[in-house]
Amino acid sequence: MPEPKIHPTAIVSPNAKLAEGVAVGAYSIIHEHVEIGANTFIGPHTVIHDYVRMGADNRVHAHAVIGDLPQDISFQPATETWVEIGDTNTLREGVTIHRATAPSKPTSLGSGCYLMVNAHIGHDCNVGDGVILTINCAVGGHVEIGSNAVLGGSVVVHQFCRIGPYAMVAGFTAVRKDVLPYTMIGGNPVRHYRLNSVGLRRSGIKGDRYRALEKAYRVLRSGDKSLQGLENTDEVEYLRGWLSKNSKRGLSGFVREKV
Repeated sequence: MPEPKIHPTAIVSPNAKLAEGVAVGAYSIIHEHVEIGANTFIGPHTVIHDYVRMGADNRVHAHAVIGDLPQDISFQPATETWVEIGDTNTLREGVTIHRATAPSKPTSLGSGCYLMVNAHIGHDCNVGDGVILTINCAVGGHVEIGSNAVLGGSVVVHQFCRIGPYAMVAGFTAVRKDVLPYTMIGGNPVRHYRLNSVGLRRSGIKGDRYRALEKAYRVLRSGDKSLQGLENTDEVEYLRGWLSKNSKRGLSGFVREKV
C-alpha cells in the first residue's frame, strides 16, 4: 500500500491519521484530530482543522477550509464537535465547511457530492449523497439537504430550512422556507414551479412512479398535505414522512396555474 505523500512545505500533525494513498499539497495544514481516508487528495493551501473525519477518494482543491469554528457567537471553542465527510466528494477552490455546535451530532456531508467554487456549508448541517452546490452557494446553520438535490449559482439558504431530495433550486434564489422533495423552485417571491422531471427521470423515477408523484404534487398544491388516497410508491411514502416532520420555517408556496 502506498504511504501518504506529503509536500515538504505542508504542515501535518503527527497525530493526524492519514490512510494509504493520501496526497497533501504544498503549504496545506492538517491539524491533530483529523482522519483522512485512502486515496484522498488535499490540494495546496488547504486547511483542515481539528475534529474532521473524511472518507476515501475525496478530492479537495486549493484554499478549502474544513472544520473551522462555527459562526455562532455563543459557541465555546474548546467544545469538541465534528465535521464528517463521506467518500468520492469533490470540493473545489475556496469551499468552507464548519464544524457543529453540539457534540451529539456532527456537521455532515454524504458521498458523491460536488461543491463548486466558494460554496459554504454552515454548522450543524446535514447534506445527503450526490448533492451539487454550484458556485457561491451559502448554506446557513442547521440546514438539511436531501440526496441528489441541486442548488444553482449564488443560492442562499436560511438556517433551519429543509431542502428535500431531488429538488432543484434556481440560481440566485433566497431559500427562506422548506423546499419539497422532487420539485423545482425559484423566483421572487420564491415558489415551487413543478416536479424536477428531468432529474427524476435520469434517476430512474419514471412511468407509474413519476405519475404517482404528479398526482401527489397536484394534491399538495391544492393545500392537502395528508396525501391520503394516493398510490403508495416509495416516493409518495417518503413524501408523507417528510411532510410529517416538524418544520421550523414552514413550506414555500406554489406558482398558481393560469386559468
